[in-house]
Amino acid sequence: MPLGTLDRTPPPLFRQGLSALSKLTLCSALALFLMVSDVRYSVVRPLRSAIAEVLYPVQWLVMQPVNWVRGGSGYFQSLASAQAGTEAMRVTMARQTLKAQEAEPLRLENERLRQLLELRQRITTPAMAAQVLYDAADPFSRKIIIDRGTIHGVVAGSPVIDSYGVLGQVTRVYGSVSEVTLITDGDQAIPVLNTRTGVRGVAFGDFTAAGGGLELRFTPADTDVQVGDVLSTSGVDGVYPPGLSVAQVNQVQRRSESVFARISLTPLGQVGGTIHVMVLQPVASQIAARPVEPAAASKPVARK
Repeated sequence: MPLGTLDRTPPPLFRQGLSALSKLTLCSALALFLMVSDVRYSVVRPLRSAIAEVLYPVQWLVMQPVNWVRGGSGYFQSLASAQAGTEAMRVTMARQTLKAQEAEPLRLENERLRQLLELRQRITTPAMAAQVLYDAADPFSRKIIIDRGTIHGVVAGSPVIDSYGVLGQVTRVYGSVSEVTLITDGDQAIPVLNTRTGVRGVAFGDFTAAGGGLELRFTPADTDVQVGDVLSTSGVDGVYPPGLSVAQVNQVQRRSESVFARISLTPLGQVGGTIHVMVLQPVASQIAARPVEPAAASKPVARK
């Protein structure tokens, strides 16, 4: 082949075209033109909106795994927060319940103390407040121990009452504590007066009664006694001041074979659950001693 017929142009692979700097300048100018025209005349806005509409489904589809992961983590975080909140509420409820349980005894105690203060203002007999420490260890008696003794001026025989009625009588006195025998004890007796009829009697402790009670003994069967009658202290024993509430009649049995009626009483004082009591001075100690009569003058003996 003759040399003049050969194509001396470079193959397409080695075609040079525009230089890189020219391309950079051209693209920069085009970009600058598009930015200025978009800012001033909003030329590219329709194109951008069309591209966004076209790409939105693809974008939504791509974001779904991310949303699922976020939703799952948010669900577990919400569940953990809800469980933690529930546990905190349970703890708070338990504390509130404990406070409510502690507040109820305090309310009852304050109410009883107010009643004792009102009773103290009505009673003219010298009295002192005391607190019940514990019940006596003897299971066959009805006795309590209070926190007042000889150093506080308590003497044996002092009546003990609460805001509802008579509780008993001090039977033993120690240095700082005293033993009180309740009126429901089998060895206790207290003179009473029926506030409705004025009939006097003697109430004895009934150890056999459920929860502790009393019995009005030696009352003739024809005596006017009815269920619901209130008995108070008569004051004839020199121990209890007159007018203190003692018990209420809850049962009257009249039997043909007995001349005495069987009368059961319910104590009005809180003999089974009181905390604060009043210790009164015995009535006999408030009565002035009987004056001693002067010896009769001796008569002169007549002399014979």
